[in-house]
Amino acid sequence: MELKNVIENVVIKLLKLAATRLPKDVEEALINKKKTEKTAMGKVLLESILKNIELAKNSNKPICQDTGTIYYYLRVGDNFKELGKLKEILISALVRATEEIPLRPNAVDLLKGNTGNNVGSEFPHILWEIVPGDQLELTVFLKGGGSENLSYLRMCNPNEGLDGIKRTAIDAVAEAGKACPPLFVGVAVAGGADIAMDLAKRALLRPVGSRHPQRELAQLEEELLDSLNELGVGVMGMGCGPTVLDVHLEYGCRHPASFPVAINICCWASRRSSAKIYSDGTVEYLTPYL
Repeated sequence: MELKNVIENVVIKLLKLAATRLPKDVEEALINKKKTEKTAMGKVLLESILKNIELAKNSNKPICQDTGTIYYYLRVGDNFKELGKLKEILISALVRATEEIPLRPNAVDLLKGNTGNNVGSEFPHILWEIVPGDQLELTVFLKGGGSENLSYLRMCNPNEGLDGIKRTAIDAVAEAGKACPPLFVGVAVAGGADIAMDLAKRALLRPVGSRHPQRELAQLEEELLDSLNELGVGVMGMGCGPTVLDVHLEYGCRHPASFPVAINICCWASRRSSAKIYSDGTVEYLTPYL
């Protein structure tokens, strides 16, 4: 099979996996929270989520009717054979996947309305990293609109430091009952508002339970996880059970005059799937499932 066709088929499979199955780390986090939940209502709500996950898995149907904005994260080798055709292949795969899975058409043109096939200006959104080599590592991320609406950016004063990060995260999650908790929270500080928002979303791709390699930031992630759960928003905003399943923080160097803190929130349905494709057509699927 031609490499172009291999890539397209893999992309469709990744989109279907992301839409219909949660990664092992996400599903296990929900199962573990149900096991330790002390309130009857919290247990019922978590059980409903887990039943939803099982029904989607058994029927090969999307976990949620909102199949999200489609993000493609690419780490592609500079010698990968189809590098110049990748955008075309990714878009073609999405058009097919929209009909075959099916995915809800979510691309709405500012002037013309819904495009009907999930393709339009900056939709899907493709983020590139060119690296040495001849292989493609691709992650698809289906980001729901409800949780995206709770994105939060604060241009803190530089002298606020870590306290500014904490306040920003707490203010954001305190309003997140409408985002289908329990949540995953991406936090980022970087040189400009756009960089910080991008890093906050990338933070959501990290495995549940992973911690930042810098000890101080790993401690801050743990502290934020505890503090955000003390807000008491609870499962589905009902005031019982976990509010947040995990917090991941990323950072980039900033301008001396600026301290942008970005928060990106994802509902419990963290729908992501990854694979590696080699120039000889070999495929390695990277995301484990229960």
